[in-house]
Amino acid sequence: MAQPNHPKVYDGDGDQLMARELSDLADRVVLVPGTAPARNPEAKPRIRIMWGNHLLEDVLAGRYRSIVCGVNAQDNSRGIIAQLASLLPTSQWDEPSITQNAAQFSSGPDKVKVLKYDLDVVEVLAVLRPPSKPNLTLADLSVAFGIVSEMIDRRPGRLPSASVSFLDARANALVDHNREQPSFESILRTMYEAGYTGDVYPPTSMWRVAPISVFARYPFPQSLDVMRGGGF
Repeated sequence: MAQPNHPKVYDGDGDQLMARELSDLADRVVLVPGTAPARNPEAKPRIRIMWGNHLLEDVLAGRYRSIVCGVNAQDNSRGIIAQLASLLPTSQWDEPSITQNAAQFSSGPDKVKVLKYDLDVVEVLAVLRPPSKPNLTLADLSVAFGIVSEMIDRRPGRLPSASVSFLDARANALVDHNREQPSFESILRTMYEAGYTGDVYPPTSMWRVAPISVFARYPFPQSLDVMRGGGF
């Protein structure tokens, strides 16, 4: 059997076994290289996309000082903020108090807000949609991440930071101008253009996008736009 022209990924027969069994795996992504590293680092970091990783596990492992997610004034029992509060033994917050606090701010000015919840191990920067809107919009997300970016710039101790993707949300569903769930790329663009360069965790439903290829960082390589424009 011809030997591959790259180092082995796994010990023993792992490479052959994984190649043979890939078609039987339900959850998988095809990760392709982005732009090659430049001799001089980029002035602005790119967003890292954490394919195949669990945000809750990484937060509990102490990998982040702040995370960004949604919060609402009705029910956060399924939200990541309530899950974190229940898993962190030193947190002074629970689902009822998280929701009650959000309700106090939801009756104010009709604009998107970013609420701070100190869970001891990590600070949650929670996006609260305007009270008049049934859903969060990309425009709201842009404003929210502008606030988040400024909060991080003013207090670098909030780094490193990570965010949920806001896709597949229930109570805090995100919609575009067509009232449909936006693409992951449009969300990354919104975050990045607002100044956010932390890590972003795709929803687990996107771990099944293969054979579509994905990149590990945003902005994506210019080659993608070339292909979309009909080039090669």
